[in-house]
Parts: sequence; C-alpha cells; structure tokens
Amino acid sequence: MSARVLNGKELATKIKGELKQTVDDIKKQNIHPGLAVVIVGNDPASRVYVNSKKKACEEIGIESFEYALDENVKEAELLDLIQKLNNDDKVNGILVQLPLPKHINEEKIILAISSSKDVDAFHPENVGRLMTGNPQFLPCTPAGVMELIKESGIEIAGKECVIVGRSNIVGKPQSMLLLAEHGTVTICHSKTKNIEEVIKRADILVAAVGRPEMIKGNSIKPGAVVIDVGINRLENKKLVGDVEYESASQVASAITPVPGGVGPMTIAMLMKNTVRAAIAQAERKG
Repeated sequence: MSARVLNGKELATKIKGELKQTVDDIKKQNIHPGLAVVIVGNDPASRVYVNSKKKACEEIGIESFEYALDENVKEAELLDLIQKLNNDDKVNGILVQLPLPKHINEEKIILAISSSKDVDAFHPENVGRLMTGNPQFLPCTPAGVMELIKESGIEIAGKECVIVGRSNIVGKPQSMLLLAEHGTVTICHSKTKNIEEVIKRADILVAAVGRPEMIKGNSIKPGAVVIDVGINRLENKKLVGDVEYESASQVASAITPVPGGVGPMTIAMLMKNTVRAAIAQAERKG
C-alpha cells in the first residue's frame, strides 16, 4: 500500500487564488490589505520565510511593508516600531519573524502587537479566544493542517489524534483545533513514556517536534493519516520532516510530503488572516 499524498502546494495555490478574488472585490470598497513584516538580524532561514511571505502578498494583491533591523537593535527600538505599526491604518497585520536575538524578550514583543493585527495568532488574547472556541484568527500552521485534512475528505470526529510536540506555535493550538472537530487528542513530548506505543494508536498523527525522521513507518498504525509539520535540513542539504517519509508512506493511508506539504499552507493561512484583519478593521471604522 502506498499512501495518498496530501499536496499542500496545490491547495495553497487554490486558496491564494480565492483570496486574490476577495482582495480584488474589497479594493472596490476602498479596503486595501497591508501586512508589515519585521525581521531582526540575518538568519538565512528567516530571510527565506520573509521572502516567501512577501511573494505571496504580491500574488494576492496585499501590500507588504518590510522592516529589516540590525541584529543588535535595542528592544526599545523594536517596541517603538511595533507601536508605530499598531497606529498605522495602512497596516492590517503585523508579523515579527521569530526567532529573535537573545537580548530581545519575545514574549514582550508578542504582547506589544495589537491583538487585532496579530495575524500569527500568538498574542495571549488570541490564544485565549482559540482556547474558548471563539477565535479572531487561527494560528497559521495548525490552521493549514486542518485545511489539508478537511480538503482531503478525512473525518476527524471520534478519531484518535496524536500530536508529537507541545510548542505554543503548533502542538498546543493544533490540539485545540482537532478537539473543536471532536477528535480525541493526545499530546506527546520528550517526557512521554512508551511514546512509540502512543504514536501507534493514532488515526491522525501530527508530527511537530523538530527532530529529523524521528518517526519511522513501523511506529505508525496501518491506514493512519500522517501530517508532518517538521522541516529539517540534513548535512547533505536535503530537507526532511520529522517522519521518515519512505517507510511511513508504505503504511499510512495519506501523508504530507516535506517540502510541499504543510509549509505552503502556513503562508496561505497567514494571507487569509491578513485579509480577514483588513475587513474586520474596516467594519470597526464603519
């Protein structure tokens, strides 16, 4: 048996096409979505992400504003910039690319972003709204995972859903979204006992731990749906996920590739949040 490939690249292209139509329509109502992206320092991976976000904005018709700051920038300067962007009507969404240099407190930066412009959905207010089932924005990677699962016609209700990884960016919010669709959710982490046995129970497995090819095919329940959020670069420069694709694809019923699976969906969801923010802000202004 060879798993069906869940092609995130194709689905993201479709979603971006729909968003482009929405943006064309709202521009006629004088709503012009804008996304500010702040990058601190010159981390190569961060630069790749920022460039792909700018490219997506261009495709859809969202105006993008880039602020590239020196890695030695003072925390106070970054906070001042965020305040300026909070007050700028041309900016509907603010994204500060993580990770930040060690001398800058990430939590303080996230708190400084207006929750109504927090298109990453990292602000505690947006996290709380997700937890209580009334989200303003959905966190981009977990939302992308949900779109992939739903678009593929995979039923979540009543399924055993196992997430490997408990980060604030993926693991925890992913559990809330699966729970909202009536999945039975278990989160595994470095202290989970008999982790392979837990993984083997999964009807839907989401791997988001950041360890290259940690999960092998023999740990996966036959017929499971495998969503690989991990993206790791090996010494030979090859990109791999947290799941060993070759062995897993022989056991799973459906699997996301790396690259080309969850990654493009994350960016499509960011664009969706930016458009949603622009419409909501325009409505509030009346």
